[in-house]
Amino acid sequence: MQLEHESRDGIDVVRLPNRLLMADAADARTQLKELLLHGNGRLVLDLTQTEFMDSSACGALVGSLQTARKKGGDVYLFGMSSNVRALFELTRLHTVFQIFDDEAAALRAMH
Repeated sequence: MQLEHESRDGIDVVRLPNRLLMADAADARTQLKELLLHGNGRLVLDLTQTEFMDSSACGALVGSLQTARKKGGDVYLFGMSSNVRALFELTRLHTVFQIFDDEAAALRAMH
């Protein structure tokens, strides 16, 4: 799995796939970590197409957040479906991540 990535004003924006499951979580974790380590630590994740993720995918996102914060950056999320939002609320991750409705709001907040 290859994550789609682009840079906007020094902020890395990554589009997550439709489904992010255990089979892809390790690969996603590696790609996100590499991006954070080689970038400036500021990452915005686009979940507009992500309809389902499991707990291992959540773990990959938490790992990315830890890597970003060690570098003085952060990870913001936007565009969550109701299913993904329910998972984040169930696991209380909505209290850990900053979550936005759209990309523009996430980018404004990251600046």
